[in-house]
Order: sequence, then structure tokens, then C-alpha cells
Amino acid sequence: MAEIAVPTPDEALDKRACPECGGDLQWNAAKKALVCPYCGTVAPWAPGDATPVAIAELDLAQALAKEDESGRGYGTERREVQCRSCKAISAFEPDRVAARCAFCGSPALVPYEALKEAITPQSLLPFCVPDTQVRESIRRWYGTRWFAPNRLKKAALTDTLRGLYLPYWTFDAQVHATWTAEAGHYYTTSESYIQNGQTRTRQVRHVRWEPASGELQHFFDDDLVPGSEGAHAGLLEKIEPFPTTTDLKPYAPEFVRGWTVERYQVDLRLAAEHNMTQMQRAVHDLCAQQVPGDTHRNLQVQSTYRGRTFKHVLMPVWLVSYTYGRRSFQLLANGYTGTIAGERPYSAFKIALAVIAALILAGGYFWLDGQR
Repeated sequence: MAEIAVPTPDEALDKRACPECGGDLQWNAAKKALVCPYCGTVAPWAPGDATPVAIAELDLAQALAKEDESGRGYGTERREVQCRSCKAISAFEPDRVAARCAFCGSPALVPYEALKEAITPQSLLPFCVPDTQVRESIRRWYGTRWFAPNRLKKAALTDTLRGLYLPYWTFDAQVHATWTAEAGHYYTTSESYIQNGQTRTRQVRHVRWEPASGELQHFFDDDLVPGSEGAHAGLLEKIEPFPTTTDLKPYAPEFVRGWTVERYQVDLRLAAEHNMTQMQRAVHDLCAQQVPGDTHRNLQVQSTYRGRTFKHVLMPVWLVSYTYGRRSFQLLANGYTGTIAGERPYSAFKIALAVIAALILAGGYFWLDGQR
């Protein structure tokens, strides 16, 4: 990973006051800089003489073996609320009031008191795509949903757009795997058969099976596991990837000041289990690619994982949530790349019209064909 200048704790908390009015600077996606929300002063952070160091990778085994109370919190005071409907937990500044859940739109929000503070994020991707660009992309996305109800554009207004930092875990690991399988090689033979009293010949494919074995060395770098319960998992997959191996920034409270942060509910232990499942599946696929021949069967893989490390990171996501009928829908946009994925209702009336039109066209085609 690239070397990045990391500010000291004093720099992160004490030296981000506006040079003009003294207000707390906040990250601005449009200007890609720290901006004072009171007087508009732009004050990009300059690392100065800070020593470049790599963003820390934390040892997974050590973290799971002990309950360490250090390295927790967001570096600034935050108030947490939980939605009674979708159970998402959001953290924001104490002076901000959330009227509705950012993820499902429910007004049923209650204070959330955790047994301990969340693990402090090691790094994040700051918002780079401004809300104006996302709103325009969303309008175009709505415009291409041909089978959506006509009222969708009014029911899913872009003024419900919210910027959120979602929790993710990243995992690194070195794996050594050995595998055995039966490799299948295709070959064909000629075969004679009788059809309508005549002898014909056809080519028949067979498989020759041979034992095969091999080994694999692979490094997993920043394998992602979302810790979000509020954003729909299928949509998150569609707006990935997030460039965590190249563009992460060291965490500082200024990046999240003024933004809502979702508290992870997939904790480190559960995320590590998800990560192991992902890696095992990936290793099996990589070994399958090494099997010679045209096909294979009875693939057996033995894997050893070493040097597992992790980070807690925050990913920028723009979210629109709306209710149509009795169902809730979400539309997500990657706050760093601008990639969009969304859910929408379907109009039974429009689908029925399309089916009728297709049947009329098909009937007309066959009628004309019969007249020739």
C-alpha cells in the first residue's frame, strides 16, 4: 500500500479550526478539501513535515484473543440512534437531529446505548462525487426504468438523498493450498447408427480421466466485508469496488464531521468468519483454474492461512430511500466512483401492455407470413 502522511492525534483534533472564523472544518466532496461550513473558507490539509507511514494493518489473531478497550470511538463526540424498523444504527453530531432513518425512512428512532464504543476506523475513502452530480445520475437512472410506475419519479424524490459513511472491514492473508483432482480430457470417436433404414455416422464426445495435483500461493489484499445492516447487501455489491488498496486516507474526525456514520453491527469476529468463507471459496476457484484438461471432478483443496490482518474502514455512499405502496426501496451511489445501483417497483399495467403489444406483433408477423 502507498505511503501516506498520517497526522498526529493533536493535528487531527486541535489544528482543524477555520483560519478565518475558528469554526470546525468539514470535508466537502465537491471541492475535495476541508471547508468551513460557516464562512466558506477552503483549507486543504497539508501534511507538512509529517513522517509518511503506511496505514496500519492490525493483527487479527491478537485482536480476537483479547478485549482491548483502547482504539475505540470516532475521535469526537457522537450520538447514536437505532431504527426500530430496519435496526440500522447511525452516529452523528450531538446537535444534529434525525427525523427519519436514512436507510428506510422510518420515523421510529430511539437512542442507542452500546456496551462499548465502536472500534476506531483506521482509514476511509472521503466523498469525491458531489451531491449535484449524484442527483443528475439518479434522474437519468429513473428515466431508463421503462417498466417502473409513472409516479415513481415523484415518489422517489432526489431531495431525500443523504451522504453516509458505511462501515467495512478489510482483511489481508497469505494462503498456501495444495489440491488433488481428476482432470478430464475430451476426445471424440465415430459411431455408426441406423436411421430410416440408412446407416449414418456421428461424432461422440468422451472424457478421459487422469489424476492431477498441484499447489497454490496467493495473497489476499484488502478483501472487503461490509459491516452495514442498513444498506441492502445486493446493492452494495453492485456499487463496488472501492479502491481500498490505493486510495485510502488515514482516519481523521474532519472527514466525517457533518456526515452521518453507520455503526457496524457485523462485528470483527463475525466479519472474520465471513472473510474466511469468501477466501475459501476464492481459493477453491483458483485451484480449479489450475486443473489441466477440459473439465474436472472430485477437486479436494487443503489450505493454510498465515498473517491474517484487518482494518476497520469507512466507505462513502449516497443513499435514497423511499416507500412505494407497502414496500421500501433503496438506491445507492458510490461516493468515490459514482457507480449507481437501485431497486424499483414494476408497473403491472406497463408489463401487460408490453406483452399484448408483443403478441399483436407476433400475430401480425405470422399472418403476413401465411399470406405469402
